[in-house]
Amino acid sequence: MTAETPTAPLSRAELVSLSNDIRLACMRISRRVRFESDRELPPHHFSVLARLDGTPRTNSELADIERVSAPSMKRTTSALVEAGYVSRADDPTDGRQVILSLTAEGRKALRRIRRHRDEWLLERFETLSDDERELLQRAAAVLGKVATK
Repeated sequence: MTAETPTAPLSRAELVSLSNDIRLACMRISRRVRFESDRELPPHHFSVLARLDGTPRTNSELADIERVSAPSMKRTTSALVEAGYVSRADDPTDGRQVILSLTAEGRKALRRIRRHRDEWLLERFETLSDDERELLQRAAAVLGKVATK
């Protein structure tokens, strides 16, 4: 059993550098997963499908969640309805609203795209050493903790 040498706390400048490195790495991975793993749907369309997974919503709710304008969301959801991924239904409590839900085809597309994204990342993880994969496993727990704060 080897004793690990205690490390000194990072200075403020080192923390700033680390936060920048982690932010850039996460952004690059996110961008590559979105754009290289599947060409079926634009990323913002996939995001709307994911937001509708198991939870029907209105255009207004989706626009708020996605932080886009209502007209922009209406264009996105109209394209998804036209593609057969999303269905519209009148809101029973407010005649001015429309409830959007995933269709069976939308659920299939969501599963397919998620599988492609997972496979894209898995291919990269397979090229890493066991030590690197173990480090990523520990880092994932830490990043998850950072994301929830």
